[in-house]
Parts: sequence; C-alpha cells; structure tokens
Amino acid sequence: MSPPYSSPGPGLGSGRTSVALFSGGRGGASIARRLLRIPGVELSLLINGYDNGHSTGALRRYLPGMLGPSDFRKNLLLHLDGGDPRQAALRSVLEHRLPAGSTRDDLAGLVDRLARGRTFGMLPPEVRTPIVRDLTVFLRHLDGRPHGLSLSDCALGNLVFAGAYLRLGGDFNAAVGSCARTFGSPARLVNVTGGENAFLVALKEDGRLLADEADIVAPQDAAAITDLFLLREPVVPESRTALQAQPAERLRRTLDQARAGISLNPEARDALRHADLIVYGPGTPHSSLLPSYLTPGLADAIAANRAAAKVFVVNIRDDHDVRGLGASDLVDRTLAYLGDPFNERRTVTHVLCHRTAAPAGVTGGGRAGVRWITGDLEDPGRPGAHCGRRTVSALTGIAAEAPLVGAG
Repeated sequence: MSPPYSSPGPGLGSGRTSVALFSGGRGGASIARRLLRIPGVELSLLINGYDNGHSTGALRRYLPGMLGPSDFRKNLLLHLDGGDPRQAALRSVLEHRLPAGSTRDDLAGLVDRLARGRTFGMLPPEVRTPIVRDLTVFLRHLDGRPHGLSLSDCALGNLVFAGAYLRLGGDFNAAVGSCARTFGSPARLVNVTGGENAFLVALKEDGRLLADEADIVAPQDAAAITDLFLLREPVVPESRTALQAQPAERLRRTLDQARAGISLNPEARDALRHADLIVYGPGTPHSSLLPSYLTPGLADAIAANRAAAKVFVVNIRDDHDVRGLGASDLVDRTLAYLGDPFNERRTVTHVLCHRTAAPAGVTGGGRAGVRWITGDLEDPGRPGAHCGRRTVSALTGIAAEAPLVGAG
C-alpha cells in the first residue's frame, strides 16, 4: 500500500508525542528536521560514537578514551538551516575546518578572535562564552601534550566537544549534553551507551577483516559483511597483519574475546521505553545503525515498549557497506542484532520503503510479522535522499494505527 501524504494527524502533532530515532550523522537528517517542525513532538536522536575517520580518528587517538564526536556534531546542525544570522554563525563554528598546516598558535589566535567577537558573525554572549571556554580547555591540554595531533582539517566543532569532554572529567555523555545546550539543540542527543570507549571492526564473508569504521564505510568488493565487533582496543597495523593471518573461525573467536564492555545509557533506555514511535532510521547500516543495536539492554528497552510503532526506514540509495545485501536482509540483520530474529517481541512492526527499493514478494504484504509499506519517499531535489515531508507523513499514518497494532 502507499502511505497517505497528509498533514500530521492523530499519530503525531496531536499533543505531546515522543519519538526515538536511531540515526547516524546525516542519513536521518531530513526526517529529524521535519519531526522538529511538528508541535508537541519530543525527538530523541539515538547515536553511537564509533566514528574514527580522518580528523575524528586523529582526535580519538590523541585523547585515549574518547568516543568520536562527529555524528553528534552533525546532528547539532539540524535546527541551523534558517536565514537567521545567529544560526548561520553557529553553523559556521560547527563546520569550520582548520586549514592545512594549522598550529597550536593558529588555533589560539582563532579562539582569541572568537572571544572578542571578531569572527563567526553574530554569536550572542551566552553562546560565545561556553564555546570559548571549551576551546580554551582544549588549548590548555594541547599545551601540556603538544605532540600527537595534527590540527589540519580538524572540525572546530569536534574540538569544542573535545574541550567539553576534558572539562567534564572524561565523561563523553556529559560532553554531548553540554554541547547540545551550548548550540541550542531542540532534539535530545543521546549516545546509546554509557560512554565507554570501543572500536568498531567487521568481518566479511570471505574472512577479510575491516579494521575500523573508516574501512567499513569505504568502497567495498562484492563480499558481504557478516559480523560486527566492538573491541576494547583499536586494531593497529601490526596486529591487523597477525589477525588477518588467522583462519576465519579462529579470528572470529579472537575478536569475540576482545569485545569491549559497554552499557546502555539510561537516557537511551528511557527514551525507548516511553516513545510513542521508534524509528530505525536511514543511514549507513554497518557503522551508524547496526553497531548501536549491539548495546546490552537496548533490545529489552525496545521490547518493553508495547505501544509504540517500531518502523524500519529503508535507505533509498545503498551505501558501500551493504554490497550483497537487500532491504529484507537488512531488516533480518536488525532483528538478529536486537536478539529477536523471528520478531517474536515485535521489535519491528513496519518497514517503510521507497517504491523503487521494495524487494519482490513483500510489497503490501507481511513478512516475519512485519507490515511493509511502500510509497514515493524520495526528495525530488536530492536523488537518493529521503524527503522529510513525505517520510514523516507516512510515519504519521503508521503512528496513528500503532495503538490498534499493539492491542492486537
């Protein structure tokens, strides 16, 4: 069936409505922005911090113990799309990248100009002050440990996160909350875990090791990814060679024994238990979404919520990491990672799929207790991206019927 593309009805926008959206950095942005425009919607964005590409990876290596802030930083941009000069200034701070060859003194000069209101436009004092405070904390740390980090191409917003992390005693989740307040996020940004450091690796069906998140999101060969692991320590080049030399089953056991101990963030648990709508959002499956579902206790929090519709939104365009996998496979993987392979706990109630991405044999029908709904969800101006208006309209219709589904 095709979802009705109407204005928000009884499902969303008819009083206080809580939505929990699993997201990465940008995949669910159009949906989140549209949800934030609906009066009464309280949006929690559930994100993991396993990113370690480029400057984010360099920052994580420089500050052992810190998760990757980049996806959280990107989600702080959701409400900064308007023409308001203050919004433009906040966006500039978050997105500004230090030029190649930047030094500690270059960063200090930038912070000084920021403190005196001579850069980044119209930042009000209540925003400028905490940004300068956290960048100054980071500068002091850099003074005490001047080696080990290249500032070239570092996102200034990531350095604000790093300063907050240092100021708050290495509490990553507290840093997320602090930055969300600084930048005025209307959504609640929630790290899925208790903030424990962990490093994402994957195995492919041919036994090849993808040693970090950057490998996972890079262009792939035809072999599908079969396993994800969250490790206590990163896989460095020397150990990667030794690990790859192991037979596949032994390598799997080795990685399993090296798993990090992580816990569920109480904020994530509460958001899931009390949500009126849970959305497994679009994004890069093997970096942004599936690793979040490995969090102990998260599946139980979802299962404890019997009233919410729980909607899997299929990507319109495939990412590099899904070679050899279709929409049905990714739904199955989501269920498996959440410990409910046969959907006996109603972990997924609906799959929302763009009409051209729907797999044969399931359109309009049921599969593993899941209702598949198809429609035109693509943004006409951005091929391959979801249209927030169309997708949220479909979610509204699903949410409206959720109490009936839950009662059944």
